[in-house]
Parts: sequence; C-alpha cells; structure tokens
Amino acid sequence: MSEKTFHDLPLAEPLHRALGESDYKIPSPIQAQAIPVILEGRDLLGSAQTGTGKTAAFALPTLHHLHEKPCELEPRQVRVLCLVPTRELAVQVDRSYEKYGQYIDFKRLVVYGGVGFEPQIKALKEGVDILVATPGRLLDLQQQGYVDFSKTEVLILDEADRMLDMGFLPDMRRIIALLPKERQTLFLSATLGMNVQSLARSILNDPITVTVAPPSSTAEKVEQQVFFVRSTDKAKLLTHLLRKQIESGDSELTLVFSRTKHGASRLVKKLRQSEIKADEIHGDKTQAARERALDMFREGKVTVLVATDVAARGLDVKGITHVYNYDFPTQAESYVHRIGRTARADAEGSAMTFCSDEDMNTLFDVEKMINQPIPIVSDHPYHCTDLEELHLGRREALKKQAKANRPRRRNRGGGPTRVRRAF
Repeated sequence: MSEKTFHDLPLAEPLHRALGESDYKIPSPIQAQAIPVILEGRDLLGSAQTGTGKTAAFALPTLHHLHEKPCELEPRQVRVLCLVPTRELAVQVDRSYEKYGQYIDFKRLVVYGGVGFEPQIKALKEGVDILVATPGRLLDLQQQGYVDFSKTEVLILDEADRMLDMGFLPDMRRIIALLPKERQTLFLSATLGMNVQSLARSILNDPITVTVAPPSSTAEKVEQQVFFVRSTDKAKLLTHLLRKQIESGDSELTLVFSRTKHGASRLVKKLRQSEIKADEIHGDKTQAARERALDMFREGKVTVLVATDVAARGLDVKGITHVYNYDFPTQAESYVHRIGRTARADAEGSAMTFCSDEDMNTLFDVEKMINQPIPIVSDHPYHCTDLEELHLGRREALKKQAKANRPRRRNRGGGPTRVRRAF
C-alpha cells in the first residue's frame, strides 16, 4: 500500500502550490489524520508533541475553509481565532499561515503583549480572517471594544496544556464564553492530563480524537545523558562541554535551559567571558530583543541560546543538535518538552542534563515517565561520585522491590513457582 501524499488530501489548489514550492510531499501522521477531520468540519481533540507538524495540521484546513468560503470582512470581525501560550509560538504560527497561504487572499494578524497596541488596533478595525493571539493581550483588546467574536467560525487552542500550566485558564474561559456556540473547535495539546481533558470536554462538541507520538517516543529519539554535578560547578561544567563541542567541530546550535530569568542572564555573561557566542530569551527581554536573539540563533551568528521554559514549547528552530538542561525542570513532563527541541524531523540530537542534589527526586520521576534509565556520564572533571552512588543505589532498590512484587503462579503440584524471564 503506497504512502499517502499531500496530493491525496482534498486541499485547495493554492495550498498544493505552496506545499509544492516548499517541497512538502508526505504529510506527518498528525497531518494525515487531522486534516481530513478538520476539512469535514468536525471538532478535533489532538495530542501530539511539538515538532510533529501539528501547526500545518490545523493551518492548512483552516486556510482551505477561508479560500472556499470567502466573505466580506466587517469591522473588528475575526473568522478564525488561534490561541497560543507564548509570543514566540504566536509569531511562528503566524509565519506558518503566511507561508502556506501565500497564494490565498486573506487577512491575518498576530497579537501578543510586550509591543505597542496601535498597529494591532488598526488592523483589527478592518477585520481579520485569522487572528493568532496570546490570551492576556487579546482580552485587553476585547475589553476595550476592538475585537468582535460574534461571527468567529473556528477556534484553535494550540499547546492547550501549556496554557493551563501558565495560569491562562480563567482568560481562556472568558474568551471562549464570548464566542458563538455554533463553531468548529480544534484543541491541540502535547499531553492529555486530567485538567486538559476536563477543559476539552467542556468546549468540544462530539470531537474526533487523534493521538500521535506519546511523550516517551520523543525521548527515545534523543541521545540522553545525565551529569551529576554540584550546583556551584554547573557553569564550569557547561563551559567545559561547550568548549569540547567547539574543539571537535561539533559546534552547531545549542539550546540551554535555565530555571530563572536572572540565572539565564548570569549564565550568558559567564559564557561570553569564556568567548562562547551566547544570547538569551526570557520574559524580562522585550519582544524585539527576543526576536533578534532568535534570528541570530537561527542564522548561526549565535551558537548557544540560553532560555527559560518560555522556549520549551513552540520553539521551532532547525538544526538544534544539543539541548542542555542546565537547571533540571521542576516537572518531569517539561523534560520531554525541552529535549524535544532537538532530533526533529528524523534528525539526530543529544540532550545533556545536569543533576544536583536537589534534583534527585525529579530525575527518578523522569526515568519512570520515559520508562528507561538515562545513561550517566562520569568522565568529566566535575563529576560528583556521591550523587551517582545515591542514584544507582535507589535504582537498585527499586529493582529489588519490583522483583519482590513480581506475581507468582502455581505449578501443577500446587507449590509456588516464580515466573521465568528470558534474561
């Protein structure tokens, strides 16, 4: 049976032309499954990691809808509303609409905080076909009377779980309450925890569920390593490893995660003092500065980008070969989102995690979630043997506990016999 191509999907000709110019031939699993559902006008509950092509999965059919059903825009009207958690993701989704819709006549606008209101207000006064927005700024504009949702036809919630994590649920509910009851809703999330499912049930109407790439599959694609190190030695270890990358010629794009904004800034200063080309993105940076740093990173003028978790979702930069968890994420799920910034589109990638004494419990949670131990690297000058021994001891204790709890079964004589394993 031959593999499905984009030409097998009933998309409008201008969309096929744009896809052809980008040399897009084979849809990803989320695209192949979600696009037909959305084209039928059904609500969608989609679970897929970033990097699996989900933006095109909702952008292409919504552009098809606008092309097939054009209408004269009224002042302040929004036909398609796409809510996203961060400014970076808003910009990237907007760029995708621009790319795929280059041969379609439509008006689009991206709205987020950190920039002036006036250009956004001016565009909204004329009405837009597609509005990509973060919840806070959108509510500000709506409360001032600059947005009319009365004729919105499609609502897209992208990275819904991330929006919940960031505390946007009240804003999301206020926005959803302003939308028509008769609409198509596309709900996309990397994970489907209880809070996410509860929100989905409250806003979706008889949805089709499409699930692609559970969290563990992302981790399996990435070469993972853990480094046990004292907190005071982490900056020296990172500099040591980055220098080794440079010396080996393996100095492609590297993403480093810091837990705090101030920590990111301090780390960038230390890296620059060591003559490593580094920049930072986090919430204290202006939008212009963040976009400038991302552009420099994409172009390779800066090879190391230090970020807080604002970049864990939606940051789609080709060529990231290394991800460093300089600070361990506070939640196990964030680990998978972070390392998912590399090994995208079947490329290879490495994820190195620094584990200090305060991170030991989270490390166990991560290994349990991805269902595999993370290989330990001890061959470096800042290795902390005590932490490694503690971790290995806990691993061994868990193995013994699991063995003791292994189910028994009766033999023919009625006596207990252990289940035999092939290893």
